[in-house]
Amino acid sequence: MRKKWRTASTKRDPKAVPSPDRINRDFTAAAPDRLWVADVTRIPTGEGVFWLAAVRDAFSNRIVGWRCSDRCDTDLVLGALEYAIFSRDVRDGQLIHHSDRGSTYTAIRFTNRLADNGILPSMGSVGDSYDNALMENFFSTLKIELVYRNSWRTRDEAENAIFGYIDGWYNTQRIQKELGWLSPDEYETAWHTSQEAQPEPATVPASPTGVR
Repeated sequence: MRKKWRTASTKRDPKAVPSPDRINRDFTAAAPDRLWVADVTRIPTGEGVFWLAAVRDAFSNRIVGWRCSDRCDTDLVLGALEYAIFSRDVRDGQLIHHSDRGSTYTAIRFTNRLADNGILPSMGSVGDSYDNALMENFFSTLKIELVYRNSWRTRDEAENAIFGYIDGWYNTQRIQKELGWLSPDEYETAWHTSQEAQPEPATVPASPTGVR
């Protein structure tokens, strides 16, 4: 029988002003690094609860950043964000970062880091899984395929298993129906290949007088 754990982790800071919901449950993107979704979940271990923060690209479903910690705090979600920023092609004003209104995501340090990189913040409501369904979908898959099938004595064991699952399996090999039975990495590679194959836009040469 599947084990169950309480997974609620959203604690709102009543003094913080949340960002507007810029996506309204539309988790589609026309290209990589246009919409990221982020959240935090609990992983049980023999040493106690372990927290996983992750960032997922809505275009390819790839996990572009993640971090683990024994504390669910701003440092945890910042670590996942920094991982994503470092590894991806973030362009000023083109990317939306969507999360819930938890205090870790409304923290000034976190919102400033988004602004520093030209990333637009977006937030759903507190504790509503439908407002961040794409991230909830990944956590559900992670729990079913990894967490519920294993137990770890230490947090280090759990983190090593999560690393193997995300970087060694989920992003690189796990095929998904909505991606045309490709893995996230394969889907992005196919997209980049198609973009490179696009013909250059035709240009009209200038006349000797400089008038086209």
